[in-house]
Amino acid sequence: MGEIMFRKINASVVTALCCTVAGVGLVGCEESTAVDSKPSAATTPTAQDTDESVFSGTGKIDVEGMSVNVSCSGSAAEDGPVIVLLSGLGDGLDKMAAFQKTLSEKNRVCSYDRLGEGASDQPEGPQSFESTGEVLTAVLDRVAGDSPVVLAGHSLGGVIAARYATDHQDRVKGLVLLDATSPTNVADVNKVIPESATGPGAELRTQALAIHEGQNPEQLVIPDGEVRSAGDIPVEVVQHGQPYLAAVPEYGPLLERTWAEGQRKWLAVSGDSRLSTAEKSGHYIHVDQPDVAAEAIERVTAQAAR
Repeated sequence: MGEIMFRKINASVVTALCCTVAGVGLVGCEESTAVDSKPSAATTPTAQDTDESVFSGTGKIDVEGMSVNVSCSGSAAEDGPVIVLLSGLGDGLDKMAAFQKTLSEKNRVCSYDRLGEGASDQPEGPQSFESTGEVLTAVLDRVAGDSPVVLAGHSLGGVIAARYATDHQDRVKGLVLLDATSPTNVADVNKVIPESATGPGAELRTQALAIHEGQNPEQLVIPDGEVRSAGDIPVEVVQHGQPYLAAVPEYGPLLERTWAEGQRKWLAVSGDSRLSTAEKSGHYIHVDQPDVAAEAIERVTAQAAR
């Protein structure tokens, strides 16, 4: 009943909202964008886990007995950082394939499926930011070695990237947040959609809060948290410009305002951060305006290389 009601509003808008607010929502996240789910030529499986010191191609690596799907393409400039892309909740690395191919024309770029996503193993139990960070560390060890890295995260991937950067300042030298989920998303949802709400708003609230509690493919518990500093690394926060959240009945306009406030909160992650807007984009900035997303990542990468 709820899914039917939301489809009457606008399936793509509501799907994006569910992914934005809480990952996999009332309609599957895989329907939220028209991206071709097939890997591009740059990410066609060509490499398996080997004894090579630096991972290349697409294949599986072992992380404490768990299989993690990884893709790397392109070459980094001498002593330059490796760009690592982090998808949103409900998305595999295939959703980043076309964007990765574009970026890899000038950079070494890698992406991976977190446990519970894409072609990686399912988690053995509930995950935390600490445990998902341990997997990210293992991936970086393999794909970047001792090289510095720039993390570029979309939606929930942005939250993971930002929180990881604060604890790994020796390694993360730049950060790009593409419409990253608000650091206070649970409080935001509770504030905008009251417990007394009915109809689509009530169902969305229930779904959002449940997913934050770990009812998602990654079994990741996603609590609110203050934005901690990662030092003065270059950071670009890019927010959507097309107000798709406004389509939610009754609560849409306030959801848009609260989302924008959440984007500004992320600026506190660094003393060298800037906020910009992808004017023609919805939630999937790297799909709707890949040029805007790529330019932000390349600016940060150039600064991190200095």
